[in-house]
Amino acid sequence: MILFVTTVSLLFLSGLSWKWIAGGLAMAAPAFYFLVMRVDYRRARIAAFLDPWSDPERKGFQVIQSMLSFHSGGVSGAGLGNGQGKLFFLPEAHTDFTLAVYGEELGFLGLVVLMSLYAYIVFRIFQIGILTKSAFYKSVCIGGGVLFGLNFLINAGVTMGLFPTKGLTLPFLSYGGSSLVVFMFLFGVLVNIEKNTERSLN
Repeated sequence: MILFVTTVSLLFLSGLSWKWIAGGLAMAAPAFYFLVMRVDYRRARIAAFLDPWSDPERKGFQVIQSMLSFHSGGVSGAGLGNGQGKLFFLPEAHTDFTLAVYGEELGFLGLVVLMSLYAYIVFRIFQIGILTKSAFYKSVCIGGGVLFGLNFLINAGVTMGLFPTKGLTLPFLSYGGSSLVVFMFLFGVLVNIEKNTERSLN
């Protein structure tokens, strides 16, 4: 899904007419239906997203525990290391739902700071893309910014019950070797583009 949205964003920003994009999305809708609604475990995720309290001990357990962790954090949080959700209550607390642990321990204020940092990173990536004169570098920055931003937004949305569970890590904070390697590689490329852009501007 993330790669699909990133590709559509690149096509649109590259000048492809929105009519072609809308036509492609319309053609993809039946495939989405059959890939999601015709597969039992995926359909169960959608059902749990729409009403997690219909099955609070199984399908809705994870997202309910995540919401409880956010609620327990309040405004200022319980303090680092003092969260209770990670103590066998919240499944996948170290990977997909690590933001819920963060929210419980650092509270609403901590979440605002973290989200501001992620937003600033995405802003800087797009800023580099705007400044560079290379069309290829612009595409890399736009794609990288959308990819990074969507990973954060979808992970945050899942932990807060705004999206169905997707199994995505929180960039640079969740445990996950392959995710960390990919984002380190991406940011290495982006830093290199920034350095080359600074040299060309000077």
